[in-house]
Order: sequence, then C-alpha cells, then structure tokens
Amino acid sequence: MAGMGPPPAVADVRRAVRLALDDLAPGSLVLVACSGGADSLALAAATGFVASRAGLDAGLLTVDHGLQEGSDERAAEVVRLAPALGLVPAEALRVRVGGGGGPEAAARDARYAALSEAAGRLGAAAVLLGHTRDDQAETVLLRLARGSGTRSLAGMPARAGLYRRPLLGLGRRTTVAACEGLGLSPWDDPHNLDPRYTRVRVRERLLPALEEELGPGVAEALARTADLCRDDADALDGWADAAYAEAVVRDPAHDPDRDSDRDSAGDSALSDIGGGAGAVTLAVQGLAELPRAVRLRVLRRAAIAAGAPPGALSAAHVLQADRLVTGWRGQRRVEVPGGVGVVRRYGTLVFARQPASPVS
Repeated sequence: MAGMGPPPAVADVRRAVRLALDDLAPGSLVLVACSGGADSLALAAATGFVASRAGLDAGLLTVDHGLQEGSDERAAEVVRLAPALGLVPAEALRVRVGGGGGPEAAARDARYAALSEAAGRLGAAAVLLGHTRDDQAETVLLRLARGSGTRSLAGMPARAGLYRRPLLGLGRRTTVAACEGLGLSPWDDPHNLDPRYTRVRVRERLLPALEEELGPGVAEALARTADLCRDDADALDGWADAAYAEAVVRDPAHDPDRDSDRDSAGDSALSDIGGGAGAVTLAVQGLAELPRAVRLRVLRRAAIAAGAPPGALSAAHVLQADRLVTGWRGQRRVEVPGGVGVVRRYGTLVFARQPASPVS
C-alpha cells in the first residue's frame, strides 16, 4: 500500500545507523564490514539506504579468513550483492590467520588488520561493525568469567577510532527480522554453531540457561551493565590520568624525600634495572593516598610507559607493583612483562627496562 513505511525491524536498524553517522560530513566514505550473516547484512542494507540520503559515500568490505572450503566464493557473493544495496566500492579481503592466542583471537586480529588497511587505503571516515546487544552480552559474560575489571566489563564500545557499532542497542532478533523484511537471505556460518568455540557455548548454552532460570531480559541486563561499567571506567581513567601526571617525578635526582625509605635492597635493585631513557619514576606518597582503583590504573600506566606490552601486563603484575606502595617491607625488584623492573627507592617507584647483558 502506498505510503506505508518499512517493517519495524528495518526501521529500527536504519534509525540506529542514522544516529551512528550523524556527525559525518557529506561526501565522507563509510565502509561496512559484512560477513553475509544476518547482523552485518542488515547493517549493510541500512547503511546503503541511510548514506544515500545523508550525502555520504558507502562501501563494503568482506573478509575471507580462508578457514572453510568455499570461503572465497561466499566472499565473492557478498561483494556481488553490494551494488544492489547501494554500496560501492566493495572488496573481498583475503587474510592469513595465524595461530597465536587461539583460533578466535587469531582470526579477529587478522580481520581487524585487514579492515584497518583497507580503510586507510580507501580514505574511509568510519568502518561499521555489526555487533548487536546479544554480542555485547556474550562479551560481558566471557570477561566476567576471566575475573576482568571494570574497563573490561564495559564490553565493546559503540565507537573506537574508525570503528563504530551502530547495532549495540538492538537484539539479534531485530537483525534477522530486518533481513526477512527486505527479502535478504543471510549466510549462516557453521562456526557460529561449533561448540569448540567458547563464545558459541556462551551463546547456545549459557545464555539460554540463564534466560530459563532467571527469566527473559538477561542479554539486555548484561548490556546495561556494560554501559554502567563504561561510565565508571571512563571516570576512573580520567582521575587516573590526572593522578599519574601529578605523581610523576620529573627530576628523581632532586627528590626531597630521598631518605624516606633508603635501603641497600633498593639501591642494588635499581642498579639491576637501570634508570635512564624510558624510565618512569612516581612519588610513593601521592600514590599511597589514592583510592586503590585509581592507584592501580596509575601503576599500569607507568609500567606501559616504561615499555611493558599492554596485552601482556596482567592484573597480577600490577598488584605486585602495588605491594611496593601499600606493603613495603624492603622487597627487591618486581618484574613485569617487556623486561621492565619496578623498585622502590628513596620514596619513589622506578619503572625501567633491565639493561642488556654485556656481550662476552
């Protein structure tokens, strides 16, 4: 009937995309990462519709991980569909998946590397990802099981650099219904049903069990938890940034508290780790007065600034460094990843790389 609007699910997805893109200047290029599944296919269709009316250029990227027979042809099918959705240019990106960190992490790393390269090459202002509220709930559960902190429990952000996730406020049922309303046929990746993958077990077993035992709305509640955790983490991170800047000792040689905790263990430990370029020195007194949640963030920043790889720096490492502040008993050096050592000396904590062993 003339004048009738789109099906509700289609309208919901389009509205979410419109809100996600409302800050982009006309003529900007937006790329959709589309696997051909219901979530990303609904996102791709909505982006083509919204972009044409907002004066934006829109294209599509699909990643062929090469992990399944016929994956190249499926990627080609997604590319062939793109012009009908109003998405040009469209490219299939073939990646090589390594083995580090497990198959899920390796595939994710390869995928994001390919998407980032293509976005830079094409001059894209944004890359849209099809993660939904259900994906967010799964992420929160997975991180909760690992004993993660507030920032990790914040889940996936709606925006991170070039990447945007317009559908985090919508459930998977909405994207499936949107595809049905548009006559699109999503591809069901068999990996999404393979119980060897932890996320699949969370999706197919754990979340349904929680819904059955606790009642409906578990995914929505977990997504709300992520939003609340993100607000808290943002506030704590802002406080920690200011506290870090205040705690850094710019000239350790002229620290007025040099004698406050002088001991031979600290002197010998400092000689073991060095203290030159790249070393970070923090005043202990200021650290001790901070709330623990802020202090641990400050110590993590110092370790990373001194050369510790963020991905390898665990909460356990930071807690060991924290004991040099809160449980000082003359301990020797604490070691964290990246060859970085931490010692307490003359009222300060020094984070520095260990000097290279001399060549004999």
